[in-house]
Amino acid sequence: MTSGDVPDAQEQRVTVPEAVVREATARPEPEPVPEARPEAERETKGQRTRRRILEASRRQFAQCGYERATIRSIAADAGVDKASVIHYFGTKQELFREAVAWQIPIAEMTTDDPRESVGNYLRNMLDNWSKDPETPMTALLRASMTSEEAAELLRGRVTAQAVDPVAERLGDDPDARLKSALVGAMMMGVATHRHILRMPDLAEADLADVLRLAVPVLSELITPESTAGPVPEPDPESEPEPEP
Repeated sequence: MTSGDVPDAQEQRVTVPEAVVREATARPEPEPVPEARPEAERETKGQRTRRRILEASRRQFAQCGYERATIRSIAADAGVDKASVIHYFGTKQELFREAVAWQIPIAEMTTDDPRESVGNYLRNMLDNWSKDPETPMTALLRASMTSEEAAELLRGRVTAQAVDPVAERLGDDPDARLKSALVGAMMMGVATHRHILRMPDLAEADLADVLRLAVPVLSELITPESTAGPVPEPDPESEPEPEP
């Protein structure tokens, strides 16, 4: 064949690298099929509706308070009709009580070291409020500002689930209940300022720094060896005289 001839198709041979051939002929791997959950773990339509109503009710009770939140507004928030709310919960009062129900795992977080215990209590509270701004406790706390019924419910829950068990661990300490109540009040104050009022210095602080400074102060109250002396009375002579 001369240089001017055009080679026919049989004489043209192209060497293709084996890697390219393998890539072109390889079958794509099938995508993994998600593992089906057991029948017992699947959420039914009724369970989904119920959960959506509970979540919507917490938002409404937290934003509007118990008195102003209505079944109609809760239903609209949840994307259901009023009849569904009544079907699953009956009355607004029954819905409220279930929406703000929670359990404080005091026993699981308590150790023989008061400082470690208080660290667990405070970290657990702040972590929960950080992950979910509409926790049952947050909704109940907000609602208690405008509803005596909600306030009474909050008092009962905190006393039974936090004050009582912590005071019991203090044994014969005559101030056991007061110390336990003070720890709870201070922790609630820290959580409220950080996550509800959003006070800038506390809201923007790292959790590690909040725990580093707050835990030693709080744990001092429930350390068995700690005793508090009387608060000194002010010296009348050192008080400034009233202006005329």
